[in-house]
Order: sequence, then structure tokens, then C-alpha cells
Amino acid sequence: MTDTVLVINSGSSSVKYQLIQPDSGQQLANGMVERIGEDSSTATLKVGERTLRREGRVADHDAALRLAFELSAEAGLHLDDLDLVAVGHRVVHGGKTFYRPAVIDDAMMSKLEELAPLAPLHNPPAMVGIDVSRRILPGVPHIAVFDTAFFHDLPAAAATYAIEHDVAEKWHIRRYGFHGTSHEYVSRQAADFIERPYDSVNQIVLHLGNGASASAVADGRAVDTSMGLTPLEGLVMGTRSGDIDPGIVGYLCRTADMTIEDIDTMLNRRSGLLGLGGENDFRKLHELIENGDAAAQLAYDVYIHRLRKYVGAYLAVLGTTDIISFTAGVGENDAAVRRDALSGLAALGIELDPELNESPSRQPRRISAESSPVTVLVIPTDEELAIARACVQVVRTA
Repeated sequence: MTDTVLVINSGSSSVKYQLIQPDSGQQLANGMVERIGEDSSTATLKVGERTLRREGRVADHDAALRLAFELSAEAGLHLDDLDLVAVGHRVVHGGKTFYRPAVIDDAMMSKLEELAPLAPLHNPPAMVGIDVSRRILPGVPHIAVFDTAFFHDLPAAAATYAIEHDVAEKWHIRRYGFHGTSHEYVSRQAADFIERPYDSVNQIVLHLGNGASASAVADGRAVDTSMGLTPLEGLVMGTRSGDIDPGIVGYLCRTADMTIEDIDTMLNRRSGLLGLGGENDFRKLHELIENGDAAAQLAYDVYIHRLRKYVGAYLAVLGTTDIISFTAGVGENDAAVRRDALSGLAALGIELDPELNESPSRQPRRISAESSPVTVLVIPTDEELAIARACVQVVRTA
């Protein structure tokens, strides 16, 4: 029987899961339970061409995972028969302590509890998912794979904030970076695509989804990334502001009578494209722009402007750049974003082929002109497969 890994990504009100055979990369099933704890919840499971769907209230994460396993069994995928070798959990923030995939035990759970303030929107629901799945599947190794791991060894100049040293040390303040599983996977796939050794190419990876981040990878090592202590820093995102003047926080506290919680919620949930243009779905944003909506146009322009700034900065950080890769939902599917992010950069060695850029293909592909010194690629990310393979490596070397 081929090894199978169950990959779980637990959010505050949802659970996403996949059954994957890491050696072949085959996805056996892909499911999600949404709106957990609300009056009306939805559970879906895709197995090949078949889709199973259930509606009705799902009280909590325990019920959500049990429902997920029921749907899997209904589809003929009984976990007891799948030679399940591990359950992999995506954990957003590993702090300074966790930077390698590791088997989860009670000591790790206690430490993750301490790290919760570093990622209050992400780590607590992940821990709920881990706790529930460890109880439901006690006989299988549960392995944490950390979003921050790829950026653990950032050069000190890139990882360090220019704030009082003692404060930073006491409160573990540094630039951790996020989406690391995706950035590492895509950068390796990109090197394979151009048939170059991973440790011989310099790359810029643009992970553009509702959350968005950029990274600079030199000779197989991450040397800079746009996200920092939290996933709020960097590019403009669907609902997050990205980079702002930190003085805005104090200003709003003093003059607008906003609490820190108010400001934090605004910057994370009501800013970015949503805050500027009223819409964080790029498909709908483009429709608004086509209909002459000035706010939507400004939101798009700000998004592109910030993205171009980071591309320019990382060209300077790397000195020589071999590859620029677009990935994630927007990066893989929005030709206009790719075009506008890199237009007018021929003098920097970046030229797109308009026809290739417009291709609807979902395969890894080149979209740069033959004459472009920098190769521009679209590389579909697969964080779940990367997590599954990391889990198998832990199990096989234990």
C-alpha cells in the first residue's frame, strides 16, 4: 500500500483537509468544512470527479473533523485502509523555537500556546485542529509544518527591526516571514523548470492570493521576504494593509479614540483592496474597474504600485536575478496583475510575452519573451503536497 498523509489546515471557522500520496503527488481527496459554529455550515469533499456535500449546523472543530472522516468513508476512503502514515498540520507561526517539521507532543503544544500572541488569528485555531485530530486519530504521528520555517535563517540585516534591542529580545520581535512552505516549494519547482540546480539560481517569488507575500531567494536560501513579525507587513492584500507608517497606530489612538484592538482589526480585516475598493475578489474588482469605479481603480493601482516596489527592491537585494515566479490564486490566474506588475521593466531585463501571459493553462509555464534575460514563470503552488512530503521525511528518518 502506498503511503498516505492527511493534511489539515484548521482556521477559526473552517477546516480544510486533503488526503495525499506524497511519493506520486496524487491527491486522493480534497475537502472543507465551512462556517463551523454558525447556524448553517457546509461540508464538501471532492474525490476524483465526484463531489459530496452536506449542509447543516456543525457545532465545533471536533464535529467538523468527524464529519470530514464520515464523508471520506462514504466516498470509499476509509482511513483505516489507506496506510495513513502521518497527519500533517499547517501552523503559521513557529517563533524562534520551531523551524523544522516535527512530531507534535504535549510539550510542543504548551510552547505553541506561548507563541499564540505572535499569530492570534492563525495559531489558536490551528491548535484546536491539532488537539481534536490527535484525539480522533491517536495512533498516527501528528506533525507540525511551520509557515515561518523557510525564513528562519534570513540574514540578520533582513530579519532585524531597528527598534530597541532589549525590547526586541524580550518579546521575540524579528521578521519571521510567512507562506514559507509555498515560497520554498515554488522556488524549487522553478529551478527544476529551467533545469538548473536549486543552489545556483537567484529568484523572486510572488505569492499573490488574498494574503500576499514576496521573497528573494539567493542560491537556494531565502535572503528577504515581505512579511515580518506578523502576516500584516509587506504587500497590499485582500483585507490587510501591508506596509504603513507605524505612527498611524499612535495617531489613531490619540485622535480617533480607537483602541489597539480596533486598529488591529481594521488593518487585518477591513483594509487592503477591501478597504480601498470595497472588494477583495480580483474578478469582481476588475468588473468594478471596467464599469468606471474610481475607488476600485485606485485600490488596484495601489496594489500594483506596492508590488512593483518590492520587485525592484529584490532585484537590488539579489544583484543578479534569474527567475521571477508568480504563484497562488491571483498570481496563477490574473494575467492583468502579472502584466502590470512587470510592465516597462525591459531595461531591468524583464520582458513578458503577451500571448504566453494570457494563456489559461494551469501548468507550470514560462510567460517571458525569448529575449528576456530574466525568466518569468507561473508556477502553481501546492502547499499541501509540500507539507505531506515534509511529514513523510520526518516519519522515515525517525
